[in-house]
Amino acid sequence: MILIITNKEDTHPTPVIRQLNERNIPVFRLNTEALLTDYQFCWQSDTDSMDFHIKNIQTGLEVSGSDIIAVWERRPEKPAELSVQNEPEINRHNLAEALGFLQFLRYYIKDLFSIGSIANDKIASSKMLQLKIARELGFRTPDSCFSNQKDDILKFASRYENIVLKSIVNDCIWNEEKGQEYVFYTRKIASDSLADVPEESFSQTVSFVQNYIEKLFELRITVVMDRFFACKIDSQILDDDKGKFDWRQGYDYGLKYEIYDLPPTVADFCLRYLERMNLHFGCFDMIVTPENEYVFLECNPNGQWLWIEEVTGLNISGAITDVLSLADNLILQK
Repeated sequence: MILIITNKEDTHPTPVIRQLNERNIPVFRLNTEALLTDYQFCWQSDTDSMDFHIKNIQTGLEVSGSDIIAVWERRPEKPAELSVQNEPEINRHNLAEALGFLQFLRYYIKDLFSIGSIANDKIASSKMLQLKIARELGFRTPDSCFSNQKDDILKFASRYENIVLKSIVNDCIWNEEKGQEYVFYTRKIASDSLADVPEESFSQTVSFVQNYIEKLFELRITVVMDRFFACKIDSQILDDDKGKFDWRQGYDYGLKYEIYDLPPTVADFCLRYLERMNLHFGCFDMIVTPENEYVFLECNPNGQWLWIEEVTGLNISGAITDVLSLADNLILQK
């Protein structure tokens, strides 16, 4: 049995579940926001045994922990749904207890073969650790600074004509009143313009800045175990505010994608990086400079890839299906 831990809105598991079904491999999808409304579950131990059981009351599908051979930790969310509403304080308590159970359960199965990991993904998401590991593996990275002090940012920026300002973990906010999402895209900023920015713009948050590096093009490299799916993103054909500095802004403005042959040295770096981070999967973002130098930006340990599959035809879902299907063999080889 393959256990996929995600949420209702996540479309990435769909092609993988379809392929697992075609191979007659049983799969159980756990949409964690509906833990208390769509599922019945129990974990228990006694002197003779220790196991858990989950049933989807909407579909009738069931899974026991002892039957799981592999886990895909896709995009779990906090439990958020209740079938019976109580006082707000009681609702918050009930959801908090459900979250605690869910986290404990995910730690309990952390030693099963997995793509995505409650134990490793959060650590591997640290931008500081990512830059450290990439440098230790001999790869070029941007110069970087995290600070809540204006003087630090000004001193850092003074070494460069331009810097880029990036979000650390939260790249969007939702305005409930207006029903509108605000996305924080990477911004290119002239270093000599920072002196006029008010002090509180720095002290009331943490600024993450890097030196601006000219791009020939960008790469999104999805790695599933030892299989590579590299996509060239031609963002430099766009206007400055249409995706040139952050290709996510360029979806509707003629952003171009194509399959890319990855040099062996870059592929080897990706494998060594994932090994250092104890990961079986990663989405690498890189820059290729006009001098054809590869620059590591970051690696999302559980990044989005379905859009890459759709625009290029790269069979990433097939690779994930293969890895989950062969989990028993992969464990024996370790």
